[in-house]
Amino acid sequence: MQPHQGFCGCAWWDPPGEQARGWRPPTMRKARALRGIWMVLALGSFLALCCLVEARPEPGRGDLQILQSILPGLGVEFGFHNISCSVCKALFTAIDIGLEMEPNVARVGFVATIVCKQLNLAPPNVCQSIIKLYEKDIVEIWTRSVLSPSEACGLLIGSSCGHWDIFSAWNISLPAVPKPPYKPPAPPAPGAPVSRVLFLTDLHWDHDYMEGADPACPDPLCCRKGSGLPPSSRSGAGFWGEYSKCDLPLRTIESLLAGIGPAGPFDMVYWTGDIPAHDIWSQTRSDQLRALTTITALVKKYLGPVPVYPAVGNHESTPVNSFPPPYIHGNHSSSWLYDAMATAWESWLPQRALHTLRKGGYYSLWPSPGLRLISLNMNFCSRENFWLLINSTDPAGQLQWLVRELQAAEDQGEKVHIIGHIPPGHCLKSWSWNYYRIVGRYENTIAGQFFGHTHVDEFELFYDEETLSRPLAVAFLAPSATTYMNLNPGYRVYLIDGNYSESSHVVLDHETYILNLTLANAPGATPKWELLYRARETYGLPNALPAAWHDLVYRMRGNMGLFQTFWYLYHKGHPPVEPCEATCHLATLCALLSARSDSPALCRHLVPDLPLPYTGTLWQRRVFC
Repeated sequence: MQPHQGFCGCAWWDPPGEQARGWRPPTMRKARALRGIWMVLALGSFLALCCLVEARPEPGRGDLQILQSILPGLGVEFGFHNISCSVCKALFTAIDIGLEMEPNVARVGFVATIVCKQLNLAPPNVCQSIIKLYEKDIVEIWTRSVLSPSEACGLLIGSSCGHWDIFSAWNISLPAVPKPPYKPPAPPAPGAPVSRVLFLTDLHWDHDYMEGADPACPDPLCCRKGSGLPPSSRSGAGFWGEYSKCDLPLRTIESLLAGIGPAGPFDMVYWTGDIPAHDIWSQTRSDQLRALTTITALVKKYLGPVPVYPAVGNHESTPVNSFPPPYIHGNHSSSWLYDAMATAWESWLPQRALHTLRKGGYYSLWPSPGLRLISLNMNFCSRENFWLLINSTDPAGQLQWLVRELQAAEDQGEKVHIIGHIPPGHCLKSWSWNYYRIVGRYENTIAGQFFGHTHVDEFELFYDEETLSRPLAVAFLAPSATTYMNLNPGYRVYLIDGNYSESSHVVLDHETYILNLTLANAPGATPKWELLYRARETYGLPNALPAAWHDLVYRMRGNMGLFQTFWYLYHKGHPPVEPCEATCHLATLCALLSARSDSPALCRHLVPDLPLPYTGTLWQRRVFC
């Protein structure tokens, strides 16, 4: 079965046979806003379930019918089709005033828990726990006027009653300095130094992983102490991990780090987050900090003096995806997390970097002369960060800060690497489009972009904005360490033009290593981390520059054998049983073409006759929270 993106960027799966009939496009941007705000309005902390429910198509009046079918079961009657605009605004003004006078967290959570259980959105224990975890933040956000009465009624009744698109367009300012003429990077001279950069992402340590536990339990995460035992007809979780909705035991992460030597030596490490497991309904701040300190200690133990440069993942916080901008203070702020990161990583980062890390989870530094590294907090672009419902315009001023850093690098003749967790093509539209514009302006300066989050092996291309035809940058999306879902554990090594005068610092090639779980879990076996493939050798690339990846996409359009090789490696050597054909094939290629969210025009270059609903870039994404 093929994974599809759900409401909060989590994987969801079609039943057998769906792929043959063509994938359903999941919710687009307005659908997310509609469902998310609907539930904030009517069911309080229903947003807490965002990673447990399946996506639906583009919104329409059917959303109202669904809600109306829910509310009578709770003893609530609403006939929104009979409500006039003035009555609607009066209703939501009353809701605003009521929450300001008495923001009853317990009442909101009680209603949301009933809905979760009645709709069987998750096992009862998960409903209870996750809503308890989210309810205070949800009420806090609502009391900060997520939607004005006019916006809420525009959402419910129509644009004649108000404007409801809370994720409206915005633009950052670029300096008046003219863009220098494009200068392609010169290939390194024979014998020039080459840097090896270890890239770790999405480790997802599950401290409750248990060998023999049920890998197909009812909970969103299995192979755990509370998962129970499988029936006699089915095997339990393997010692080193399992092909299922399971994360990794600590021993597998330690095996990865201990066995990484043959892939080195490394000049530095990029580590793009997601340290805790997917048990998002039961996590506490203590759990998250234990994961942070435990895994950081392991990385230091096995990598020793090699400098490590981390980025913040969406799972580091609890509730998951909850990253308030810096103007949120007190117990709701993220200072508990950023301060702990600064303490854990202070041996890797200079004081300048630690200062902005504590402020907003992002920083810049110089790994070597002539190379500036920028670590972004991509949670400020995330569709699942519900704090952005208050204001999604350049949260924390991070993109404007990025422009200043890039302009300074351009002025000083430096090259820049950008690391982050969530890839730009998975971001809110305005954030993604602004980032795309920034990359286009500084294409001579940005030498590499490195992300994780999707758990699979892919990339996203950037094109010139004028014609959308010249590939000018590529963002590499490395595969995860975790097995979640149905994958081998893995890691990536990038070969970079090395440290010497006039180095381009561009990616020259990359290698992917995996642990084959079938072999590792066999009786008497020991884990063996092995090279899965080298990119240039496997795909016949002349180099690893953007044009080569662009050409690869078009070659895979007409060469199904080459595409099936890509599909196998995309899943780290453990693809789904059902082959990726027809619509799946085209959708996957379309996703590679764009690092810009909601941009169907880019796919038109590849498949001019593809039906319009299938040309966006959101719905093809396979994201595993």
